[in-house]
Amino acid sequence: MTSVINPGAFGALDDDFCRYDTATVAVLPIPYDATSTWMKGADLGPQAVIDASAHMELYDIETDTEVFRRGIVTMEPVDCPADPEQMVAVVYDQARLILLDRKFVVGIGGEHSVSVGLVRAAAERFPGLSVLQLDAHCDTRESYEGSRFNHACVMARIGDICPYVQVGIRSMDVSESAGLKRDRMVFAHEIVTGMGLAPKLLKALTQHVYITIDLDVLDPSIMPSTGTPEPGGLDWYTLFNLLGPVIREKNVVGMDVTELLPNPHNKAPDFLAAKLIYRMLSMIFGR
Repeated sequence: MTSVINPGAFGALDDDFCRYDTATVAVLPIPYDATSTWMKGADLGPQAVIDASAHMELYDIETDTEVFRRGIVTMEPVDCPADPEQMVAVVYDQARLILLDRKFVVGIGGEHSVSVGLVRAAAERFPGLSVLQLDAHCDTRESYEGSRFNHACVMARIGDICPYVQVGIRSMDVSESAGLKRDRMVFAHEIVTGMGLAPKLLKALTQHVYITIDLDVLDPSIMPSTGTPEPGGLDWYTLFNLLGPVIREKNVVGMDVTELLPNPHNKAPDFLAAKLIYRMLSMIFGR
């Protein structure tokens, strides 16, 4: 029987490669944007990423692999309640069930607060987990605008679950500076100066690693479609030069990509986000 292209699936894969029972990877769209404080629209990000992914070439040059052949299933979008704490609980429940089926979960946000539920589920499945955060912002406030689960608090809540390492940071409130863990942090300006960062990252992370990427870690020149763009960000190859040693030396057990705010007049950032996910999967499973 001829396979059918599934336009609703990440990568628009043939049905043979996006069945839940045989897939290695599960893409979980989380269309949530209730606590962002500047530009709104990140809830449209997951669908924009999936739509753009239909136009990717599925062969990865650097790893000489076609990772889609391991199976990538696209789950139904999470039905997110408006309250951020309740949203975290719903995301956790869905991610936990997927992890119980021994699949690699890729969360697509949505604002960055969606990562808390994903990390909570991963930490339960993989004891001793640590998190690698790539982000322009610290996001370590204990509470913001009346909520401990605001997107500005995502790393404070993840810190309640497991240790984390921060990379690409170039914006924070003065109140966050007192709690900085400098041995577990790499500012964006340190990346530019090339200070031998791989050994520092590898030393700070545990063997099981979850990677969370806020797309504003990238420079607005290549990623303008975010709610809080910050100048001085990473470019494509710098990002992957940082990720490479981590993926090679550690066991990456899950990931998410958040904060895409799609612009209907510029689809390139949507495609970048889709390609970033596929490139990372190629690196993780093409070793």
